Amino acid sequence: MNKNKSNRLRIFCLLLSCFAIITKVSAQSDAKELQEVVIKEDYEKRRKKEESLNIETVNSSFIQRNLGGSLMQSLQRLPGVKTISIGSGGSKPLIRGLSFNQVIVVENGIKHEGQQWGADHGLEIDQYAVNRVEIIKGPASFMYGSDAIGGAINIKPVPFPAQNILGGSLDFTGKSNNEQYGGSFNLFGRNKKWFFDSRITAMEYGDYRVPTNIVQVYNYAVPLYKNHLRNTAGKELDLHGSLGYITDRFKSVFYVSSVYTKSGFFANAHGLEPRNVDTGLHDKSSRDILMPFQEVTHTKISNTTSFSLGNHTLETQLGFQKNFRREWSHYVNHGYMPPVYPDDMYAPQDLERQYDKEVFSVAVKDVFSIGQHQFTAGLNTEQQQNAINGWSFLIPAFKQSNAGLFVYDKFQLNDLWLLHGAIRLDHGRIEMKQYTDWFQSEITENGQTTQQYLKRSEELTRTFDSFNWSAGVNYTPGQWSLKANMGTSFRMPIAKELASNGVNYHYFRFEKGDPNLAAERSYQLDLGIDWQQNKWFVQLSPFFNYFPNYIYLNPTSQHDIYYGAGNQVFEYEQSKVMRYGGELQTRYQFLKNLSGEILAEYLYSEQLSGSKKGYTLPFSPPASVLFGLTYNPEIKHLKNTYFSLDYRYTAEQNQIVPPEKKTASSNVFNIALGTKVKAGQQDFIISMQVQNLFNTKYLNHTSFYRLIELPEASRNIIVSVKIPFLIHQ
Repeated sequence: MNKNKSNRLRIFCLLLSCFAIITKVSAQSDAKELQEVVIKEDYEKRRKKEESLNIETVNSSFIQRNLGGSLMQSLQRLPGVKTISIGSGGSKPLIRGLSFNQVIVVENGIKHEGQQWGADHGLEIDQYAVNRVEIIKGPASFMYGSDAIGGAINIKPVPFPAQNILGGSLDFTGKSNNEQYGGSFNLFGRNKKWFFDSRITAMEYGDYRVPTNIVQVYNYAVPLYKNHLRNTAGKELDLHGSLGYITDRFKSVFYVSSVYTKSGFFANAHGLEPRNVDTGLHDKSSRDILMPFQEVTHTKISNTTSFSLGNHTLETQLGFQKNFRREWSHYVNHGYMPPVYPDDMYAPQDLERQYDKEVFSVAVKDVFSIGQHQFTAGLNTEQQQNAINGWSFLIPAFKQSNAGLFVYDKFQLNDLWLLHGAIRLDHGRIEMKQYTDWFQSEITENGQTTQQYLKRSEELTRTFDSFNWSAGVNYTPGQWSLKANMGTSFRMPIAKELASNGVNYHYFRFEKGDPNLAAERSYQLDLGIDWQQNKWFVQLSPFFNYFPNYIYLNPTSQHDIYYGAGNQVFEYEQSKVMRYGGELQTRYQFLKNLSGEILAEYLYSEQLSGSKKGYTLPFSPPASVLFGLTYNPEIKHLKNTYFSLDYRYTAEQNQIVPPEKKTASSNVFNIALGTKVKAGQQDFIISMQVQNLFNTKYLNHTSFYRLIELPEASRNIIVSVKIPFLIHQ
């Protein structure tokens, strides 16, 4: 038995043992119902009426019903929310066309710090551990500081268990496209004041399939064996634990998690010579992970403590994170790199790049009321240490510190009017280290040729200060809910934008930073109009956004001569940018058990200055509209049964910025069905999806692999089973 089969057998036996234990557990039906975490509609309505920003709230049922390869892929049914995906398991959030370090992800109150700057770096979040998510569409800098200039994904903590209880759940998931299988086991318990919550998630998947047998990788035809995208297999192992103490006036919870992923890069689209790929070796198995591949381990430890003191509710949050990422690839010399890898080199021969980030964070918040005013005052600070290793260079090692102070006032004028106001001060500092090549290059000056170790990055220290404000209003007469918010936000430039100086092998380009970049600043206006009456619900969310100094990567006419085969040089620059658009959500209840909805989105971006004046921004999603139909029949012995059909039309994207290519329109159908069934004493929540029902060949403009004309995944059948259980109550 080979290693892969042995690992799969062990995981299967572990899950089978858990299932055997659970099926022996007996508990009353009404008790089990208490353990299902349901986000009620009135909670979502209340949140929207209380916030002047545009907020969407989803729960674990939504995620299971729309389960994708990652948390962000599971959320992209929402209008205005998309992903920048690489393969079937990695993706980054894209909110209204902004992503990377322009969108912040918060988990259990702590800002998630990975390698947000890379399109090929996924988000290290276990979606099975997610209970409720709030998506803020639009700038949220006044609450979260830098990096929230485009929006925020706020993953809320799991609710505390009821008193004197012991229970959990077991999830099984299987997917046909990449033959993924795996599951997640959760166990929680509580006496009167102490509680714990734990989870283990294991997943393994093979190369995913696309509806074509040949792709063009930079004008080179690459045949695909059985439609498999070779070397895109991967695996994941996640561990979570929390321990808390609760009283009426005091709460303290410790969270610990470790998320490990290993995934391959598409072998024919990595490195300087994608043609030199041993296709025979890769095609022997669709489940092995060969070079090139990446490994990421994200460790997170945090504590959230809150207590009431008179009219005040104080909250402190302490966090530590370590993101350890390695990219492995066979050593290939290019430029003046030696043909034989040195024996005394400080990095292993196959270690292309390594990023090691450690983050310490502290936040303090006080919520109190004075008359009709509810104030929130807060202070947060963060310290980062970023180290690098490997034989390839892109960004230098650096240290970074951030601190912010904010005050937010929510004033209830009367039953109809709610006013908002906030101010925030921020200070940031980044220190980048010098980096010199480990090999010599030939330099010719005044007719003399010498061998020199080229300096790729200078020592550099930059500081940034910013003052931002926000003002909003909510007006809720009858069936209407109107809101408006305007303000400013900012973002510190990151190390890649300031000091990158190397070949990005995933994009076949040489990227060069600008150490003189100013902090990005944004002025925005967000509006919201909701109307609900009888069978109708309509929500319109228009927005306008202006950047006087947007940071972007600009292609130049220069070509690199030292580190590759003439890669085009891209330089970071700043320009004035205007953005506007909006989202529309409409729902109608045709019959008691039949409803329909329309979800539409539109975004327009234009650079108003600089060398790309008149062009849009990279990764600008095209307009799209989704038509959904849901049938909820009443079937004996079954509960919460649904059948749904989605049809999404995505318009062509002709507004591009080189080297992007125009993307044709697409028509994609998805179906889903699910129910809750009782088997003996046990409830089973079963759901199934068929994504890309007609196996349509289409391109996704925001995909990492769009540049090589790679279509989206073939038809994918997803089956998931959730078994909540109680051992004691």
